[in-house]
Amino acid sequence: MSPELGELPISFPRLRSVCVALLAGCLVCAACYYYYGGFFTFSLIVTIVLLFFYYTQDIVLYHPDIPANSRIYVVTPKMHNLPHETLNIHTPDKVILHAFWVSQPKERSQSVPTFVYFHGNAGNMGHRMQNVWGIFNHLHCNILMVDYRGYGFSTGVPSERGLAIDARAVIDYLYTRNDLDHSKIVLFGRSLGGAVVIDVAADSIYGQKIMCAIVENTFTSIPDMAIELINPALNLIPRCYFKNKYLSSFKIGKCAAPILFISGLADNLVPPRMMRTLYMKCGSEQKRILEFIGGAHNDTWIMDGYYQGILQFLFECQSCSATPLEKPPEKSNVWHEIQDV
Repeated sequence: MSPELGELPISFPRLRSVCVALLAGCLVCAACYYYYGGFFTFSLIVTIVLLFFYYTQDIVLYHPDIPANSRIYVVTPKMHNLPHETLNIHTPDKVILHAFWVSQPKERSQSVPTFVYFHGNAGNMGHRMQNVWGIFNHLHCNILMVDYRGYGFSTGVPSERGLAIDARAVIDYLYTRNDLDHSKIVLFGRSLGGAVVIDVAADSIYGQKIMCAIVENTFTSIPDMAIELINPALNLIPRCYFKNKYLSSFKIGKCAAPILFISGLADNLVPPRMMRTLYMKCGSEQKRILEFIGGAHNDTWIMDGYYQGILQFLFECQSCSATPLEKPPEKSNVWHEIQDV
């Protein structure tokens, strides 16, 4: 299974760098206390702690090098018998994104939906190939897989602003192709990828370029996750000290495109209540939630009814089309509305 947000420890080289920085900070504080006294030293300690907290957040959040060799080996769709084209997508800030275009046969590719797959915070897009195989074969859609900047063979360094640029560059790229239906672009994101999808869907311009969005086991914000995973006391830290915020709980209210929320109720990493919060706050008039009792953070996609639920959602989202999706069986009413309380 693919590793996702928060499951991964800091790697040993990174941990060594962190320890060296802490030791240097302690030595500086000791010298300041000796020469300048307690008040100045206390102020310096507070400053160092806040700077340390700010600049080490990327180390905790982004894990492009775990599992080992994730930056030098990416499984190709060919290894799962999927037809594909390898792409290099250029962003406005000169980053090159490595991507795979997995398309249905030519006679179908221009009439079916196209998924844009945004993965979680660790590994690379190749670690999600089994799920992509399921989307291709069960939903009969095209899929554009992409590695964020700093992941896989993509250049650059990951950051919240950078991932937002990447997502928009990918959509712009799709609009340069003439072998797909531009009115049927579907954004799909799991965990961190869900936050990227919500950011795009909330955009007044790019939100109009997609047919719908699907987010799976994602979180309300990084500050909320820090409180959940580290310590409730982090709630006292102003949000300006969080380098990565991904404020999905705020952005979701601006989303007008149809959105499907897929939640594994056995997720022990991202609390399922966060998915319910996002659903409740979602501003779309066409929103659905699909919950799986046995679904964990990484394996909700193997649950019975997963692809059937997505297919039903896509069918609802489809407007007049030359080749509409095959309507799911009537018994496939597998999602439910959460009633306001």
